[in-house]
Amino acid sequence: MIRKNNSNIARSFVAHFTLIILSFMCLFFFYILIVNSTCSHAELQKGFSALPKSNALVNFRNVANDGTFPMLKGIVNSIIVSSLCAAICTYFSALTAFGLYVYDFKLKKVAFTFIMVILVMPTQVTALGFLRLIRNMGFYDTLIPLILPSIASPAVFYFMYSYLKSNLQLSLVEAARIDGCGEIKIFNQIVFPIMKPAIAVQAIFTFVGSWNNYFVPALVLESKDKATVPILIATLRGADYMNFDMGKIYMMITVAIVPIIIAYLFLSKFIIAGVALGGVKE
Repeated sequence: MIRKNNSNIARSFVAHFTLIILSFMCLFFFYILIVNSTCSHAELQKGFSALPKSNALVNFRNVANDGTFPMLKGIVNSIIVSSLCAAICTYFSALTAFGLYVYDFKLKKVAFTFIMVILVMPTQVTALGFLRLIRNMGFYDTLIPLILPSIASPAVFYFMYSYLKSNLQLSLVEAARIDGCGEIKIFNQIVFPIMKPAIAVQAIFTFVGSWNNYFVPALVLESKDKATVPILIATLRGADYMNFDMGKIYMMITVAIVPIIIAYLFLSKFIIAGVALGGVKE
């Protein structure tokens, strides 16, 4: 009995020690980024610093007042694009998954296969046709091409479809129909709440993916006032070396990741609260 307890203690110690090491490895780089954002250019040139300095407000003012580098405008653009992409993508992917899972029709397997084929198709393959379409529609150099295509996301659809297969009993849908509910009402008031954990997870992934997306914005945007965060950060590579302020650069990157952290903290509670959610079990 004592040997078994000692074995459990040893396994618990190894597990906690491993988690501490992994947490440190994940958070250490964020900590260094925040520390560097509080340093001046001269302090950063001296080498590594483990403690924050007192230059954070100066760096932030330099970022906010830089007319040639509209970082705050870029953050607003990225928030608009990423938030709308997350909302549109998760809702319509869940709606599509609901339709293919609940309804039986002749081309059901064909439709599912078609969506899976699109899933394995790289974005770069369709880039030229997409750019030509955007120009013909008059959407070039606008934020619309960054938002509208998110309505069709095969990867998110497949995740939602798999979640429905595991958690939604068709008898629940049939009972709602007998009670007189319409199909849209069934989805919005019954199915959608059941899918909250899956929607929260995919909303986080979609938000972060859209926030970090560089390829499509670089393809369709020209105006600096419409640029998103990845486009603006990419322009730092071409900065004049004589005017290169490392403290300002680190502050720009720190400010740019704050909305992602806020989005995760906001949506993570829905994931935790929704772990117990699921369909009605027979």
